[in-house]
Amino acid sequence: MSAPEWLRVPADVNALIPQLWPRHAARNTDGVLEIAGLTVERLKEDFGTPAFVLDEDDMRARCREFRDAFHDADVYYAGKAFLCKAVVRIVAEEGLFLDVCSGGELATALAAGMDPEKIGFHGNNKSATELERAVDAGVGRIIVDSVHEIDRLAEIAARRGRTQKVLIRVTAGVEAHTHEFIATAHEDQKFGFSIAGGAAYRAAVKVLDLESLELRGFHSHIGSQIFDTSGFELAARRVLELVGEVKKARGVDLPELDLGGGFGIAYTTQDDPSTPDDLAKRMRKIVDDECAAQQLHRPHVSIEPGRAIVGPAMFTLYEVGTVKELQMRTYVSVDGGMSDNIRTALYDASYSATVANRRSDSQPILARVVGKHCESGDIVVKDEFLPADVAPGDLVAVPGTGAYCRSMASNYNHVPRPPVVAVRDGVARVIVRRETEADLLALDVG
Repeated sequence: MSAPEWLRVPADVNALIPQLWPRHAARNTDGVLEIAGLTVERLKEDFGTPAFVLDEDDMRARCREFRDAFHDADVYYAGKAFLCKAVVRIVAEEGLFLDVCSGGELATALAAGMDPEKIGFHGNNKSATELERAVDAGVGRIIVDSVHEIDRLAEIAARRGRTQKVLIRVTAGVEAHTHEFIATAHEDQKFGFSIAGGAAYRAAVKVLDLESLELRGFHSHIGSQIFDTSGFELAARRVLELVGEVKKARGVDLPELDLGGGFGIAYTTQDDPSTPDDLAKRMRKIVDDECAAQQLHRPHVSIEPGRAIVGPAMFTLYEVGTVKELQMRTYVSVDGGMSDNIRTALYDASYSATVANRRSDSQPILARVVGKHCESGDIVVKDEFLPADVAPGDLVAVPGTGAYCRSMASNYNHVPRPPVVAVRDGVARVIVRRETEADLLALDVG
């Protein structure tokens, strides 16, 4: 079987493609992969495999780049990409806001000391308990997603004698060029109020008539892993038309507009993401042009990058257990799999990989990196060229795993989830410890 069209046979099977790896990843003179001064061999010795390895300074730099590029907007880190207390502190220290979408994420944010006023709370089915916790904590804004939630939240805020700031999640009928199940702005889906059907306008009128809620504006999110800003342009136009409709009918200038996130990253050489500066310039022009065309006061914009901040800053380190040479390709089995990266099976996502513990002079062979689980779909990397001498005991590193890998990890086959190790200036620290079999059994009360 041949490689996909975009995957080329590398001139040097040991080379690291810079846009795929954390900024402080490099091979040393022995050909061993290092991250911020620590070799993967040392990381394996100290923390075991599999393990998620975070280049902390890289993540911090990406936070600052978004903050500085969008200097006239609020940048909310989308916690669903990956969240733990250390990450909350990193994004807060770098001047970002935080988006959460469950009671557990909110609890993590508050436990880490995040200013509640800088938290936005998402979700299409927030429970009364979650809403009560958010209101009591003083969460800065809640993005409401249904009529039932509007009623529920208004009653909770009224009982407490508070006025809760809200944004209304809308669907603009724009589908990003991405996998069907992670495109979130087309009409046939669970999120938000439809602009085209009039539900978004009716929701705005309803909130404006409630004394315990303060409508700040609308929220639009068009999908994930997006490389083209044209979708944002159309979505912004439709949302701002809705803003104009509300202003005309009720005389209210809504002061905020959230355009969501979904900015793409490079998982393989076929991906060409924009820089934060480029995104900021294009999205600023989109909002300015649409406001001018509709004679609207320019709202204060916010965005929600998650993957674009943490995704490239992390890789997963595995150890090879078995190698099977088949006619169509070589199967390289590692000690993790779909329990630590479900995206390949769930979204047909593509990843890259490299043998990380040494340099090889062997020829490249087409390989598939697979996991240890009892599923034929347990694939980590569908197609990659690895050295022909890849063997049990080798370490394989898979870049771009910071987003939606540890956060979507499971205990399938009763496999404990890996740790997350942050490395900075040659020093490693565990920010999420490895699960143990004792952890698994502690939940089993039978």
